[in-house]
Amino acid sequence: MENKYTPQAIEEKWQKYWIKEKKYQVGEDEKRKKYYLLEMFPYPSGRIHMGHVRNYCIGDLVARYKFMRGFNVLHPMGWDAFGLPAENAAIKHKVHPAQWTENNINYMRKQLQRMGFSYDWDRELSTCDPVYAKWEQWIFLKMFEHGLVYQKESPVNWCPTCSTVLANEQVENGLCWRCEAQVVQKNLRQWFFRITHYAEELLAFCDQLTGWPDRVLTMQKNWIGKSHGVEVLFPLAESDEVLPIFTTRVDTIFGATFMSIAPEHPLVEKLIQGKEQKSEVQDFVERISRQDKIVRTAEDIEKEGVFTGSYAINPMTHEKIPIYVANFVLMEYGTGAVMAVPTHDQRDFEFAQKYHLPLRVVIQPEQQKILESDMEAAYEGDGLLLNSGQFTGLDNQTAKEKLADFMEKEKIGRRLVKYRLKDWGISRQRYWGNPIPIIYCSTCGAVPVPAEDLPVSLPRDITFREDGKSPLPDLPDFVNCSCPQCGGKAKRETDTMDTFVQSSWYFARYASAHCDTAPFDSQAVKYWMPVDQYIGGIEHAIMHLLYARFFTKAMRDIGLLPYDEPFTNLLTQGMVIKDGAKMSKSKGNVVDPNDLLEKYGADTVRLFSLFAAPPDKDLDWSDQGVEGAYRFMGRCWRLVHNHSAILKAAPANLPPGDLPPDCKRLHRLTHQTIKKTTDDIELRFHFNTAISAIMELVNELYVFPLPTEDEWRSLESLDTKDTRRQEGLVRISVFREAVSSIIFLLAPFTPHIAEELHALLGGCASIFDQSWPSYDPQALSVEEILIVVQVNGRVRDKIMMSAGASEEEIKTFTLQSEKVKEFTSGKKVRKIIYVPGKLLNIVVST
Repeated sequence: MENKYTPQAIEEKWQKYWIKEKKYQVGEDEKRKKYYLLEMFPYPSGRIHMGHVRNYCIGDLVARYKFMRGFNVLHPMGWDAFGLPAENAAIKHKVHPAQWTENNINYMRKQLQRMGFSYDWDRELSTCDPVYAKWEQWIFLKMFEHGLVYQKESPVNWCPTCSTVLANEQVENGLCWRCEAQVVQKNLRQWFFRITHYAEELLAFCDQLTGWPDRVLTMQKNWIGKSHGVEVLFPLAESDEVLPIFTTRVDTIFGATFMSIAPEHPLVEKLIQGKEQKSEVQDFVERISRQDKIVRTAEDIEKEGVFTGSYAINPMTHEKIPIYVANFVLMEYGTGAVMAVPTHDQRDFEFAQKYHLPLRVVIQPEQQKILESDMEAAYEGDGLLLNSGQFTGLDNQTAKEKLADFMEKEKIGRRLVKYRLKDWGISRQRYWGNPIPIIYCSTCGAVPVPAEDLPVSLPRDITFREDGKSPLPDLPDFVNCSCPQCGGKAKRETDTMDTFVQSSWYFARYASAHCDTAPFDSQAVKYWMPVDQYIGGIEHAIMHLLYARFFTKAMRDIGLLPYDEPFTNLLTQGMVIKDGAKMSKSKGNVVDPNDLLEKYGADTVRLFSLFAAPPDKDLDWSDQGVEGAYRFMGRCWRLVHNHSAILKAAPANLPPGDLPPDCKRLHRLTHQTIKKTTDDIELRFHFNTAISAIMELVNELYVFPLPTEDEWRSLESLDTKDTRRQEGLVRISVFREAVSSIIFLLAPFTPHIAEELHALLGGCASIFDQSWPSYDPQALSVEEILIVVQVNGRVRDKIMMSAGASEEEIKTFTLQSEKVKEFTSGKKVRKIIYVPGKLLNIVVST
């Protein structure tokens, strides 16, 4: 019989079978419990990389496992197809983005199919498809109707390289998240989603997402940034206007010795009118406005500013305090102005030291006295109020409440809750995106495109501009139109939506991907949603995951969805690391999955990806590890092929009666392995330790005493009551039970070889039509335990003892061992150290 493991032929065979039998196409079935498994869909860049492979191997394992547990499993795949990279690539290669994207999708689909993933390809979607775009525009208009979409002019993050706006979440350390160009500030009229309307709910529901990693929830909570504080009104010294500030440290207000305002603050121009500092302030504002806001607020950035020439009045001390324009104050945080308390805020302290501004300590720690002249840093801790009028002597936490009460009574302040989260600007000045369905009429204003006219489609006959800007404003046939309300001349919006809009609702579309009367069928969504297990990278913790949560709540309130959150459980898998860095073309450390598939086959790639590290940890690439996975596949293959005749002859169930000791141990190990593999998948997602347990069982089978085929034929000729025949039958039955369990346990990890070996042993149809193996609790009970015996720390013997033996019985038996006596005879036993059930160390004098 041919024993050679040829993965490519086996995998092609079973992939064709799965497609022919439509194994993974599913529909709603109220009689079966559903399980919706989804990996974050890929951007069609042209090739899948090992990060994709790892992500999808994890998801496919869980999907196949749940399938074998009897769940009705939805496991779809699609493409996040709009976006700037396709547009830039199309410009570079002189091909239309649609063609570039389609070619990439076709290639990547074949790669994913070659991996043998259990996707329901009948539900495949692409976000650049006109049908998908239509229903996304329809959702936009519904949100517009409900007041969740608005337009305003505002300073925005502008990437000069990409020639487009970036959301706050898309600016990383002052750089564009895609091209890493320096981001600048620019005023533009933009469309916004009112995500702040859901700030409190998004924050509160974090505590209900018990299936999400704490790290992700912490990142979302910090980004939403809820703060309890007081808005205090500081009158301007030379006018009737007031300068409102928001502070969470109202207890320090008596120490406010100057004010800091953002360069973008609308009062700046009024404050500098007629002042000798006017030109200096204007130059400063111009220079700072070109800097990235995140960089401006970084702790290690030098704090700088300029005096406006104007003063405010501290409402509690009634002192005139100077107003500075400062680089670290942002207009969108709080009110764009802060009261500066240099003794109790480190930023203010550094600023005051630089510009020689006065210090006043107003909070003293207990049992310690702080003098302004001795301060080398701000004191930001708790303590008792000092130099604070009628509030002096109060602990600062009590003082916060007392001061807030006083300010509300005197109408100089009020308690407020503020959020760091800002509304989501979705306008992008690029071509390859979903058009915003708005028409501008000089009479009627901004008018929604009628639903019956959707989708607003991108024109295909285009010429890209050399400066990289969108060609849409230059296309009269696209721009010029009639107003839907008055019929007059109008112009179409030429901005497209942020690509994160497309990924904010695709998971719901999968529930009824072919629905042509609505974004999704209500009954299908009711059955399948929410997603039971979502899998993707930690880099999406804020942008995609937060936007998807917002969209879900918005669509719920519009009446489209019946649930609050999109993803019940979330797994954020680690990166794939090679040579100490994340795989990337720029670092030259990329491993091509195609090369691995040609050399080793899909099952080996899958096994290594799942075995090399826990899914939430980074995976260090190892060529030796891949080779090891391939060798293990070969061991499993030979284990079945070399004993196929005996395995086929063995009965499916164990004969009744007691088992010989070595058969009992193998039977126990088999059921221990079933339990561990089940628990590691079901409870912990510890796939690497599950594989390790299966490997141990395979190793045990290679040394398990088994009759040869000739010996078995001789035994078969004996009378059925002959004890030799019966013992041989028990032995091969226990062996078959273990081998069959291995094949089933490997099925979610390495489905192709599992299908082939299952068929070889006479299995009917697909192994995935069978149930996941269950373990026998009685088989897990250990009647004997192995004790490792050491003398002075060196292993000298291994003994088997009854599981119920006492410590004294084990010590007595061990000291009688001939192997132990060789090293203890004539020596004094100083002490005996016993680790229950595992080890006994005898310490003797030397």
